[in-house]
Amino acid sequence: MSEPASISTGIAMRYATAIFEIAKENNDLAGLETGINDLAAALGESADLRDLIASPLISRAEQESAISAVADKMDLHAILRNTLALMAQKRRLFVVPQLVQVLRNMLADERGEVTADVASAKALTKTQLEKLSKTLSERVGKTVTINATVDESLIGGLVVKVGSKMIDSSIRSKLNSLQNAMKEVG
Repeated sequence: MSEPASISTGIAMRYATAIFEIAKENNDLAGLETGINDLAAALGESADLRDLIASPLISRAEQESAISAVADKMDLHAILRNTLALMAQKRRLFVVPQLVQVLRNMLADERGEVTADVASAKALTKTQLEKLSKTLSERVGKTVTINATVDESLIGGLVVKVGSKMIDSSIRSKLNSLQNAMKEVG
């Protein structure tokens, strides 16, 4: 991870921890999750909102006013609304995308879930996804949700990432290993 990315994630982690703990104390994790999903959808759909949170040209007061208006219009969870206003005051709105991701991870962890990123050379069938999910759940000890993508450059096999662990059984990686072994021989 690059230094700026790790700084942004660190900032997001502190805000996310505070938001999560407050929501948990108030027994309102479901409301928080709804607000996070709404905020993520708005970020995905609105270039103006992305510009608002990223632009250093917009003053603190203008950012706070605009993000508060957006939060009110979206009827966001009070904790999120207040945190976004505070983040605008502190010039920290640029970490909102990381904040959303960290909060989603915390909510999933609270439910005993984990997401596995799976890349395959061809699209996996529903049966294959179910078997893979079951196998990973047994290994990890949590319910596994699979985020499947297709990467034809793998030639065959899978690349599975669960948290900080990665399993690469792709033909591409085996060919690369064989190529490296051949270079060492002669």
